[in-house]
Formats: sequence, structure tokens, C-alpha cells
Amino acid sequence: MRDFDRRAFLALTGLGAMGASTLLSGCGGSGSGSALRYAWWGNTVRQQTYTRALEEFQEANPEITVDPEFAEYTAFQERMTTQMAARNVADIFWIASPQVMTYEANGLYRRLDDIPTLDLSDYGDEDIASFSLGGELVTMPHGVFVPVVRHNETFLEEEGAEMPGEDWTWDDLAEFLVDYSANNAAGRKGASYTPDQDMGFEAWLRQRDQDLWTEDGDVGFDAEALGDWFEWWRKLLDEGAVLSLGEQEGMQPDFSTVGDSVLLNFGSSNHIIDEATMFPDWKYRLRSVPVVDGAADGHRFLYYPRLAVYQGIDDDKVEAAGRLIDFSVNNADFLRTVGLTMGAPPNPRVLAESYEFASEDETEMLTVVEAERAEERRPRYEAPPGTGTWREALSRASENVALGNGAVSEVAESLIDEIRSGIDQGA
Repeated sequence: MRDFDRRAFLALTGLGAMGASTLLSGCGGSGSGSALRYAWWGNTVRQQTYTRALEEFQEANPEITVDPEFAEYTAFQERMTTQMAARNVADIFWIASPQVMTYEANGLYRRLDDIPTLDLSDYGDEDIASFSLGGELVTMPHGVFVPVVRHNETFLEEEGAEMPGEDWTWDDLAEFLVDYSANNAAGRKGASYTPDQDMGFEAWLRQRDQDLWTEDGDVGFDAEALGDWFEWWRKLLDEGAVLSLGEQEGMQPDFSTVGDSVLLNFGSSNHIIDEATMFPDWKYRLRSVPVVDGAADGHRFLYYPRLAVYQGIDDDKVEAAGRLIDFSVNNADFLRTVGLTMGAPPNPRVLAESYEFASEDETEMLTVVEAERAEERRPRYEAPPGTGTWREALSRASENVALGNGAVSEVAESLIDEIRSGIDQGA
């Protein structure tokens, strides 16, 4: 890994104008004191459950103290940017997906496979290879997501409707959504308008033998594949098969607001756990996304939320950090406390044990992830430096398609140009 370039990093993250007093604020350097700093994000419920799990870890390891550093997702990234610029990073920290390779390029990760207190014996060589970045195990997944379609089984039963068969295609789904929206008695739409759902989009690309990102850090898809994706959604919008922007109050609709207005939605497999609780009287089911005819081999993929050990951690804290990560990813008792909102366990043994205490919705999630995990998969690459806001750009482009602000082909080409511009700046 190359040395940290402070000026380049500040330019990349937009913090070049911040004052020194702001950069140096925080909880003190990673080397101060004997406690492990542990940083993560989420909502209030996650803050409470993870705090409780960290307390249980300390009870079992009284020689280790853990100082939690929690924030909402966006605030977490902003704080991380500030702390990294000042080299004041938590000893163990979660990694936002768009930042995985940005942090790697700036040397923030410590090697993990030489930490004696982190047991990797449950993982096969293929697992370790898929966790690694550039052939090095420098981050560890603490969950597994897969792209899914989640539908309301209660609505289907009430209306006497049936989803297409499990071997469905994108054309099958489009036809079903149009038919359902035109004929259900409740006046519901088939789905929300969400072409900015990145997991579904990535599945679309990989089935067409393209990728989000290439191994050498470039955009892995072309304007034709992106335009076809936008066009698939635009036709549904024109047919009244998905909610309009007005009906869902803009892009990225709140499920608590639209959940009673749609039959299904695209998302990550773990979303069922939080979102199903918003409507506890209804039953939700998951299935894999549709597959295009003649799909490329190995198109299935796993998405990993990751955590890491800071490369500047004191040597005398490394084994304690390994023990805490081991507790997080290799111990089912940890998941009994925090639940499965961060996805299925990456450890296959712990995944099997999780069925013993999983809720009905968590079991639905575990089942679909386990099935996807058994499929053949070609390599998947993380977002390169400079792409931290690519999902926001995808959302704006999706909105432009819905509003008719330019031809679909023009919107697609413009989005790719915008993403590539960010990559060039981050290089």
C-alpha cells in the first residue's frame, strides 16, 4: 500500500477547506489509552443492540475495554473522513461500501490473517479469496447481502394473485407488474420506481456479462446496458405499473410510507428484517431477482458489509482487536444479541447455527442468501476511489429519466461520464 497523501485525500473528500481545529477534534489518537475504539453506524435500535453486545464481550473479556463510537450512516462517513485526515481512526471500524477501495488506497487497513486471536478455520480458501482485496485479507465481512425481490404474500393471498415462477425473467416480471397494477382491487401499484437500487442494477449487469467495476478500477458497464435498465423502468412507469415520483414523494421512497401501496420492491436481502416490522400484520417473502435469457455464467454475487483494523493501531492492542472481531463474526451469541440486520453471517458454521434463533423474517433472509452462496460466482470488485457518490448520481439520473429530462441514451452516457470523472479525480 502506498503512503497516505493528506493533500490528495482532502481534495478527494472535499475537506481541503476545513480548519485544523476541525480536523484535530475527536476522541484522541488510536494509540492513547488502553481501550479499543469501535466505530459503527445505524439507527437507534442498532446502537442499543451493539452497545449491549460490546458490554457482553467485555464481561467475557474483563481485561479488554471497548469505547464505542456510533453515528448515523452519513454522519459516520463524515466523521471517518475527518478522523482519517488527522490519522485519528478507531481501532476497529465499519467500512461504507463506496469507500472500501478509497480507504485501501490510503493505507488504512491492517493485515488480519496474522492476528492469532482471529480464527479463520471455518472459512474455505474460496471464502478468504472473496473477502480479500488485491490478494490480501485486510478487511473482514460481518454480513452477507444478495439482491432480492421482496413481495407482500398477504396481498397476493387476499387478491388470489400469483407471482411468476421461480425461473422468471425480467420480461416475466414486467408483464406481471403491469397486469397486477391494472387489476388488483385495492388500487395498488406493482412496485416503487427504484432504478437507483444498486443491487438490482448490479444483478442486471452481471447477467449481461458486465460489472459495476473492473479489477483495474474503471466503470465495468456500457451505456447500452445502463440505458436498457433505465428503459425497463421507464416503460413500467409509462404503463402505471410502478409509483410515480409524486406518489412516492421523490426518489428513494420511505417504505413506511409506500409499503401499503405496492406489492413488491427491489432491495438487499437484509432489508426485510427492518422493513417487515413496519407492517407486522403482513407476511413478506423473498426471492432472487429475475434472470435474463442466456445469462452469463457466474452472474450471482455476494455483497459484503466490511470491518477493518486500523493500520496505526498500537501493537499491544492487536490481539484484543482480533478477539473482538472473532466474537463479531465467529460467535452466534453475538448475533443473538444484535440480530441479523447486517445480513447473513459470513461464517458458514454460524449461519447454520443462526436458524436456531432467527425470526421468521430472518429465516427468509438466511434461506435466500444460503441458496445464492451455493451458486457459482465469478469475481466481483469493489468501487474504486473517487466513486463515493456514484449511487447519488444514479439516483439523479433515474429521476431525470422519470421526468423526461433528456433521452435515455443521453442520460446513460452522462452518468457514465460523471462516474469516470470522479474516478479520474480519485486516482
